[in-house]
Amino acid sequence: MTEHLLAREITGKPVVTLAGEDVAQVKDIVFDPVRGSVRCFTLSGRGFFAGPLKRALLWRKVHALGPDAVMIRDAAAMEEDDEAARRDDTAKGGGNVLGAQIMTEGGTALGKVTDAVLATGTTPRVVGYEIETADRRRALVPVIKPVAVSGELVIVPDATADFSAGDLAGLSAAAAGLRDRLDQEK
Repeated sequence: MTEHLLAREITGKPVVTLAGEDVAQVKDIVFDPVRGSVRCFTLSGRGFFAGPLKRALLWRKVHALGPDAVMIRDAAAMEEDDEAARRDDTAKGGGNVLGAQIMTEGGTALGKVTDAVLATGTTPRVVGYEIETADRRRALVPVIKPVAVSGELVIVPDATADFSAGDLAGLSAAAAGLRDRLDQEK
């Protein structure tokens, strides 16, 4: 069974090596504006008085993501500076997925993205978004294949409107239903 975490739940988690060394903690999550996925984590030191580190942990260098920690092979997985975390305004699509409206190809507004849902494990990935609907309800929608992502809008297939969950436990079933529907529509 795949475990899911909201991206905001990762903030403050320790970053540990496979050897068990506690090397940092997650400060912020930087999203890839083009793919609507995680680009990297910014890091801070461990301990009460530790401040931000001028280092970043690229998403592709994460060995595993779990409910209690972010695992890396060794400290060399961390970038020597935080250049990767700096926003790239020139990127095609540009902008941050958080705060963007999520809309179907047919023009149905689903809500505003308030967080990303990540699958844990050795291949952590963005599998959905937490949204706030027009009537201020919280819902989780699976994102199998976004059609387009920009700083203002995430466009998803029309079938996405029929599949949502009220909690993380229901997201897997919603994703399976959406995947089946998209396969039938091919």
